[in-house]
Amino acid sequence: MKTLYNRVFGQYWNPVMALVAAGIFSAAYFGLTGTVWAVTGEFTRLGGHVVEFFGVDTSTWAYFDLVHLEGSTFARSDGWIVWGMLIGALITVLLANNFKIRKPKQKRRYVQGLIGGTIAGFGARLAMGCNLAAFFTGVPQFSFHSWIFIVATGLGTYLGVKVAKTKWWKGKPKLMKGGPAPVTAKEKQVIQPYIGGLIALLYAALIAWFFMTGRPLLGTAAIFGAIFGILIERGQICFTSAFRDLWITGRTLMAKAIVIAMAISSLLTIIIIANTGMTPITQVTSIGTFVGGFLFGLGIVLASSCETGMMYRLMEGQVLYLFVFAGNLIGVTALAFAWDHLGVYNLLVAGGEKLNLIPAMGPIWAIIATLTMLTACYLFVDLYSKHKRGTLILPKGEKRIVS
Repeated sequence: MKTLYNRVFGQYWNPVMALVAAGIFSAAYFGLTGTVWAVTGEFTRLGGHVVEFFGVDTSTWAYFDLVHLEGSTFARSDGWIVWGMLIGALITVLLANNFKIRKPKQKRRYVQGLIGGTIAGFGARLAMGCNLAAFFTGVPQFSFHSWIFIVATGLGTYLGVKVAKTKWWKGKPKLMKGGPAPVTAKEKQVIQPYIGGLIALLYAALIAWFFMTGRPLLGTAAIFGAIFGILIERGQICFTSAFRDLWITGRTLMAKAIVIAMAISSLLTIIIIANTGMTPITQVTSIGTFVGGFLFGLGIVLASSCETGMMYRLMEGQVLYLFVFAGNLIGVTALAFAWDHLGVYNLLVAGGEKLNLIPAMGPIWAIIATLTMLTACYLFVDLYSKHKRGTLILPKGEKRIVS
């Protein structure tokens, strides 16, 4: 039993397996509820609740009508996807005895996290999605906007890497005196797993209460939210890492895992749609999709994390990601205001339309086209990796790496 526990919580999981599992559960969640795994829509609603708390009248904000601001976050299935992800990630962090308050060595990182989070949040909601709603569920829903978003995000992350590598962004490295602090007897005590177990029991009771009180949708969302949280934390799933690793070093593990998982989720989703007649969720394809995807890609690199990465790192005790989360809320709320008050909708979105591959091409050709494009993404990642590793110049005195 102890060996099994150590295998599960003593080390991180293979990201390919974690992402494939996430893709399977994502398709299952759609089949059960008719909605998808996403987070920034709920972040937008949370931003709306915050400004309402401070007395702002949001009744004239058209974007909040679009995302349905009414009700409480605790009374929405999307709310329990978000809270479930946070709780699920926290439970596994505690069971792994891995919670620790961590602060960045440079205080400028707080400002950078806030700026990056704001840009990413604004871009995500301009494009009506993020790394989940556009990548991980947008592609399997056969919404064409997701492919525009993917290309734009790739370009945005490439620019973000260039910016993040500059001296003025990195600043001067802060040297720490001495070695690591000695571990005290109190720190050696393994109490975190017990706290994690208690939280898991309380959360299970909450889920049971949802079902017993006639709210199965909330109970289902709470279950799947926790599963997603567990998977992103144990697999250390971060779309920022996937792009950043590819552009900087040519590492492809996370990027390839994401592509494989999207392919599997797409296959399962087309089976569900074909057998149930369910309507795939489609977002508008417009200039705003590209602009939003580009801003999202730029922002997540500057913030050092996408939404999923931010959520599990926050639960690990990394203080920086409080600022990234605050930036996300600021960004999505700013977009909600700018949507009609500053003319963003008319300028970037109004000319767009909803395009879905299934009604446009038929189910068979839709899945063929999707798998073909995903194969092209996989090949691009692989070829770019070989090119990057073949041209990477190492410090003086070391040999050049060739593929």
